[in-house]
Amino acid sequence: MNTSNRFTLYSGPLSMFGAKVQIAALEKGLDFDLVLVPFDFTALYTPKHPEVLRINPKQQVPVLVHGDLELFDSTQIFEYLEDVQPTPALWPGDVRERARARLLEHKSDEVYFPHVVRLMGLEHDLQGEAAQAAIAAANKFYAELESLLDGRDYLAGGYSFADIAFYMAAVFGERKGAPLGAATPRLLAWRDRMSSRPPVRQVAGAMGRWLASVGRPVPAFMQAL
Repeated sequence: MNTSNRFTLYSGPLSMFGAKVQIAALEKGLDFDLVLVPFDFTALYTPKHPEVLRINPKQQVPVLVHGDLELFDSTQIFEYLEDVQPTPALWPGDVRERARARLLEHKSDEVYFPHVVRLMGLEHDLQGEAAQAAIAAANKFYAELESLLDGRDYLAGGYSFADIAFYMAAVFGERKGAPLGAATPRLLAWRDRMSSRPPVRQVAGAMGRWLASVGRPVPAFMQAL
């Protein structure tokens, strides 16, 4: 992507999905303008940013504007970035491995993350039935990923968007009461590898600093970022 043809990414200080796109763009060395839409724990993203409202019927970040192209949804945006800047690739080259990586990214968003959403608001009742069911489901997912890391550094073999997606989803799992633990040592080592990547440190570190600035707890592994 030519530096004279930079794009604009609308995200938020606590947007998991926006963070996924931002990390991917940084990994690819792309030049872009980041617009952080203000967020508040009471008002959330209200009032909505006018460009987000105009472009995304779901009224959510992330939104990407590149010339006359306007996109929303983190996965759709990523696929566009992969097309316009193929190197470094963030999907495997082999078609079957690429399909597996794409499925992992989808599962992070649509299978794992809904359990974290169920925990939101239950942080003070983690022993309750609803919270315990969500934590058990999250732990089952962690065990599945632990098995994938047998002999591998990353979830889909080489580093990919699947790793970025789960890393950011797991940040929220850690915050909401479903942390990684001793039962998944490979996954903990994977998280350390992810945290050492400069784009991940930049984006997750900024999120941690924002949480601290508004008096919210910051997971221990993020404090070092």
